[in-house]
Amino acid sequence: MSGAAWLGCNAPDVPNRHTNRETCVKRKLGPTRLLAALLALGLIAAACSSSSTTATTATTQANVPQGGTLVVGAEQEPDCVDWISSCGGSSWGYWMLDVNTMPRTFDAVNDNGNYTYVPSELLTGAPELTTSPQQVVTYKINPNAVWSDGQPITSADFKYTWSQITTGADIYDKTGYKNIESVGTPDAQTAVVTFATGKSYANWKGLFGGQYGLYPSHILEGKDRDALTKDGYTWSGGPFMLKAWTKTDNMTLVPNPKWYGKSKAHLDQVIFKFTADTAAEFKAFTAQEVKMIYPQPQPDAVSQIAAGLPQANSVYTDNTGNFEALWMNNAAAPLDDIKVRQAVAYSLDRDALVNQLFGKLGVSKALQVINAPIVSQYSDTQAFAGYTKDLSKVDELLTGDGYAKGSDGIYAKGGKALAITIKSTASNKRRELTEQVLQKQLADAGITLTIANTKAGDLFGKVLPAGDFQMALYAQVLTSIDPGRCSLFCTENISSAANNNSGQNWTRTSVSSLDPLLTTVDQNLDEQARIDANKQADPITADQLISLPLDPLPNILLWDKTVVGAVSDNAILGPWWNLADIGIQS
Repeated sequence: MSGAAWLGCNAPDVPNRHTNRETCVKRKLGPTRLLAALLALGLIAAACSSSSTTATTATTQANVPQGGTLVVGAEQEPDCVDWISSCGGSSWGYWMLDVNTMPRTFDAVNDNGNYTYVPSELLTGAPELTTSPQQVVTYKINPNAVWSDGQPITSADFKYTWSQITTGADIYDKTGYKNIESVGTPDAQTAVVTFATGKSYANWKGLFGGQYGLYPSHILEGKDRDALTKDGYTWSGGPFMLKAWTKTDNMTLVPNPKWYGKSKAHLDQVIFKFTADTAAEFKAFTAQEVKMIYPQPQPDAVSQIAAGLPQANSVYTDNTGNFEALWMNNAAAPLDDIKVRQAVAYSLDRDALVNQLFGKLGVSKALQVINAPIVSQYSDTQAFAGYTKDLSKVDELLTGDGYAKGSDGIYAKGGKALAITIKSTASNKRRELTEQVLQKQLADAGITLTIANTKAGDLFGKVLPAGDFQMALYAQVLTSIDPGRCSLFCTENISSAANNNSGQNWTRTSVSSLDPLLTTVDQNLDEQARIDANKQADPITADQLISLPLDPLPNILLWDKTVVGAVSDNAILGPWWNLADIGIQS
């Protein structure tokens, strides 16, 4: 979901394809308690069973007035807004600015809980796809599509964007783009993308969209793209454009006067007001200082939600593109030892942890696959179900591995105690509570856990890419409808000096039987072959215990009753994917 990414979870966690953007992880919820909690809020919610995931959307049925300023509470300020660069992984940056300013080839649409791709207004229709002898995608660009300066969006923009991703340094994620052999420009309105022989890419609809979109070649060609975009950019190919970015305070968007789409903005401006954390965000919302928030389910927020917020309209989405896990560095002692990794899993009662965090919202069961709920049709959703708390299994694994439990109750080998350090986003109360529960459960099993959290920018921009960690707690967030995880777990994507630490395999996972399966998921154009390969890969990820899934977080969007229009949460594009359709009553 790919370099660093944080939704401000510090917010929700990370976007991608599987980008490491921090964004809230979302999970399946049990029907009774969740529905009661949401009805107390006046939410429109769909009950869900233990075997299926559903999504809820809501629309405030009212005429949408023209004009006015909408102030939104934002839990995280992005480090930069050069989406191609490793610093551009913030989910909040993606939701606020990227989705509203970068033209993209496809939109992700929620069709009764099933997300599908539809061609965006950038294109005249569905691209032409040829699969033999090479994969070729031919895009026809809408002749009315223009940048905010009135210059047309052309095939040269496709070629420029591809070139920047594949040849630039410090790139967030090259997945898919690196499989392309050439981008032809036979005319301004036609882009011909040809993949290299044997390098097809199944999620081709996620290219030139998702987290990147298209960049304007007529403005950036021959210049330092990163320098000209990381602190903000004045151009746009979407319905809004960036008016100002006041660091540490807010990001202000205004309508793009040259927007060629059907939905024209109702609002005069949208101010995304940066708030310190979920508690501050809730306080600002209840005081009506901000009119919309997308809060993490932090413990205090969960309590307030359960108690009810009478001034709020709300929507809950449990069919999400996010998943949170305990990410283990497979190349760093002691977690380079598979028996130690497995012992950690058998030390934990993950269901009890999840219930403690989210029981008031009906979330009580751990996630059992390292992938997002919206791609569950590709997954063995019970792959990790065998890892339940079993201290006899812990003892069997560790004693068989040469460890012995000392008088202090902690296992040791060669005179060295079995100790693990965990890192996560600092000042995140939910994650701090999670770590404390993990610390207690591991101590009971004979393993010491030390907490060493850091700010999100350092964690995702430096610590994880460099492999300077043993265990980490964060979430992955999809920015395209795709189950592929080769970027996260294929050996070739291990972050290293050789690739300028741009690989997304931060866990240093290297499993020979896993690589070809995940490559098939990425490259095979046969949908059933992809499903079969992914379902074969899931048990391997569990057997090797490459990392341990915890849960997706409930995602809740709250808005003041003065905010009207088609308000909803999109699992791929975020809560402000249709900002042009929203207005505010005075």
